[in-house]
Amino acid sequence: MAGLARRTLARRLESVADFSDPNADLEQYLTPAELAAHLCHLAGLQDDLERRVIDLGTGTGMLAIAASLAGAGRVAGIDVDPAALALARRNEGEVLSERGRGRAIEWLRGDVTRHPFSTTDATVLSNPPFGAQRGNRHADREFLETAREIASVSYTIHNEGSQEFVESFAADAGGDVTHAFRAEFPIAKRFEFHTEAQATLEAEVFRIEWE
Repeated sequence: MAGLARRTLARRLESVADFSDPNADLEQYLTPAELAAHLCHLAGLQDDLERRVIDLGTGTGMLAIAASLAGAGRVAGIDVDPAALALARRNEGEVLSERGRGRAIEWLRGDVTRHPFSTTDATVLSNPPFGAQRGNRHADREFLETAREIASVSYTIHNEGSQEFVESFAADAGGDVTHAFRAEFPIAKRFEFHTEAQATLEAEVFRIEWE
């Protein structure tokens, strides 16, 4: 099923609600609508939305909802936090309501590292923790390890300076980074340790084809 044009997709995604009480330990931040639209538009151009799409660590549901709007027919989002899943479901109801309910997203509670998926041919979308909080170091590696297990292709968002690590990980796992681009990741002040009203992180996005 054809999806929305990129600009229209970004505008629709601007109505995705942010966390009202984000969990700092889980690094819960809203994936920017423009970035989600760019990522899913690229996935559509690569025919990657024809497969089952799985959003690892879905949070607000931004990437799962973007994939559905972009034309994906089978979409699932998984998160360890039940409050995040409740928010994702509400966002689905608000954002997808205008386009009908024929392509409902499957929301699953679970740890990405102990996932319930048996597929090996999915398209994974993910904005994993950047590792800024204690206990989250190398969290993005765990998400890549799961992507390698269940996906034939994945799109992941990482902190600036991750390209060498991602390319090395992919190569060691028999994968190939086919696309890499930079993206701005604005973050509003949400936690006590934030010192500015808003900061903009430089992020890096990678498309990996897995064997």
